[in-house]
Amino acid sequence: MKICGIEIKGSEALLAVASLDAGQPVHVGVATKKIGLEDDEDAAQVKAFAAQVRAFVSEHGIGQLAIKKRSKKGDFAGGPTTFKIEGVLQLLDNCTVELVSPQTVSAQAKKHNLELPGTLNKYQHEAYKSACAALLKRG
Repeated sequence: MKICGIEIKGSEALLAVASLDAGQPVHVGVATKKIGLEDDEDAAQVKAFAAQVRAFVSEHGIGQLAIKKRSKKGDFAGGPTTFKIEGVLQLLDNCTVELVSPQTVSAQAKKHNLELPGTLNKYQHEAYKSACAALLKRG
């Protein structure tokens, strides 16, 4: 099964796809590395964002999304747009969505000595680690 890890930053969903090969996570290269939501107050743009994500998931045969959780309050709290993006992602059909805590992401990466593939852009690292954490947790 392919899992798409997602880190939501600002008005973008940063994407990295992974699958298991002989019990080890491997990066699945895809052309789309991020999907942005230009204006979260414009319903047409929110719907366009949802359509883009739906097409991405369908096109690449992704069965699960692993979204790195953001804090709801405090210094590192996610902004309102990030939670709107998360809501849109959670409403996708034919795809399960799991929220993965930053602590789980770090713990799984450390426990399994996860190496980041050179095929990833730096901004995709946390999304990839989120996908791997979900894959490795499922075993």
